Amino acid sequence: MEEFRGIADRVEAAVRDGRLRPGDRLPPQRVFARRHRIANSTAIRVYGELARRGLVVGEVGRGTFVRAAPPLPGPALAEATGAAPVDLQLNYPVAEGQSALMARALAALARPDVLAEAVSGPAAATGTPEAREAAASVLARPGWAPDPESVLFAGNGRQAIAAALSALVPPGGRLGVEALTYPLVKAVADRLGIRLVPLALDAEGVRPEALAATHRATPLAAVYLQPTLHNPLSATAGEGRRAELAELLRRLDLTAVEDTTWAFLVPDAPAPLAAFAPERVLLVDSLSKRLAPGLTVGYLVAPARLRAAAGDALRSGAWTAGGLALAAATRWAGDGTVAEAVAAKRADTAARHALVLRHLGGHAVRTSPHAYYCWWELPAPWRAETFAAAAAERAGVAVTPGSAFAVGPGTAPDAIRVGLASPPRAVLDGALGRLAALAGGGA
Repeated sequence: MEEFRGIADRVEAAVRDGRLRPGDRLPPQRVFARRHRIANSTAIRVYGELARRGLVVGEVGRGTFVRAAPPLPGPALAEATGAAPVDLQLNYPVAEGQSALMARALAALARPDVLAEAVSGPAAATGTPEAREAAASVLARPGWAPDPESVLFAGNGRQAIAAALSALVPPGGRLGVEALTYPLVKAVADRLGIRLVPLALDAEGVRPEALAATHRATPLAAVYLQPTLHNPLSATAGEGRRAELAELLRRLDLTAVEDTTWAFLVPDAPAPLAAFAPERVLLVDSLSKRLAPGLTVGYLVAPARLRAAAGDALRSGAWTAGGLALAAATRWAGDGTVAEAVAAKRADTAARHALVLRHLGGHAVRTSPHAYYCWWELPAPWRAETFAAAAAERAGVAVTPGSAFAVGPGTAPDAIRVGLASPPRAVLDGALGRLAALAGGGA
């Protein structure tokens, strides 16, 4: 075995048996080399191997720190970590009585003739006329309702995003995104060979002048935006900002992918960007947060000029919805299930927001009474990665460091996103209390 791997194995053993704890700082590499009587180049390889295994994280200007556990494969937030008893990374809301509510439609689907039709094969990207009407009713909001003929169907919201980006941005193309963006977009872009370009933010989201300057410097193929309840900042753009962005899209000849996955939680939100520039916006959404991720569909509202390309992307990527899921979604929209679940989750966010105020009200936290997450700018001397590691180990809570959302090198803030949706309120209450105590105790 090469020398550096053997030394890395011994350090890993010290982490596993508790001699090195999450948040502990390793010595500088030169000091490590002297202690182990190895060359500096070997010490560099040891630290690189430890980072590759997910055991440590380096912070420029501060050193190398032990993490709580190796990260999971795949994109951040894709699955529950299992690294801590309370998972505030995964973020799927469940309303009380939701399963019984959803069962009504599923009972109707159990009829042999109905079930046979639903499972006979994958649904077309365009669904059925009934499914398009149902989807349009789910997506409609004050000031806007999509044309049912503009609705396409994906297996979930992630697949709708992937199809939209695939339809708009060629491999090697540039996609403008918020400087802090949904981590899945980073993963999808990497898989599709798309280069992400960060766009500066303010309290309402992307700054129009930043978008204009970036595009004029080197043209973008498209832009991905979250104008309502931006994840992770919870920001919502006002009507004026949306109108300004819409005009800018026209002037720059750009198309936007508008992600409205969380927008259903805001009853009085402005109309989507798609209402201001329908010919310039591909809107993506899903039922995963309204209902549940296990049986869901994704929606893609495409202007006429892009409908064929978006449909082709859904089909070529095998991202179309399953027949059973589409049949269930259509019934849930028609029998009031979606509306009831949305009302329950809007009330639930207010209750969880009160818990955030109780425990984190004295900290630099950005959130909204309608949001199922908050963005916590950590007090000094905490750094995001070390706090996340310490939270898992010492407080029994998994949170997401800001680096998961940051786009571009050197842009990761010392902040964490705290997901509020998944645990019962009493469990969330205790978890937030422990996080607050940990932050107050110092690194």
